[in-house]
Amino acid sequence: MTATLPATADAVVLAKIESPVGLLLAGATERGICLLEFSDPERLEKQLGSIRRHYSSKTEEGSNPHLDQLKIELTEYFAGTLREFTVPLDVVGSDFQKTVWQQLRDIPYGETRSYEDIAVAAGSPKSMRAVGTANGQNRIAIVVPCHRVINKGGKLGGYGGGLDRKKFLLDLERQP
Repeated sequence: MTATLPATADAVVLAKIESPVGLLLAGATERGICLLEFSDPERLEKQLGSIRRHYSSKTEEGSNPHLDQLKIELTEYFAGTLREFTVPLDVVGSDFQKTVWQQLRDIPYGETRSYEDIAVAAGSPKSMRAVGTANGQNRIAIVVPCHRVINKGGKLGGYGGGLDRKKFLLDLERQP
């Protein structure tokens, strides 16, 4: 549990969240969640650097209403009772990245799509590699469900959080 600290107005507030897939680090601004990442040191440091650059602000531990809502929604998600996150997001990226990330959010709970499916839905059918890159640059794991994207042949393919976590999340969502 994170201590309640007043956040600096321009800071990204960080909180640790325990989950069945390991410790998660969440970040939020006044506008919404901007980070949800697995605590793997190499990936986490890269994502924190990206947050600091994109938001031109420092990061500090604390709490805010978006983080409180995220914790509740993640608990419900892992219990199998939440199928769609409603916590506000504060997403920073190129127009193409934002389009891809919205397409990810549009994948129904319990279903998967291929990189090609996402490229077509994003209006750029030949951009499968760019979709893969945008998918890998998603800073809000689980809520922006990049784990729902698989290879065209049905194989799981890569996942920044690791294939074991991807399989766990997909299996969780396929339960009745």
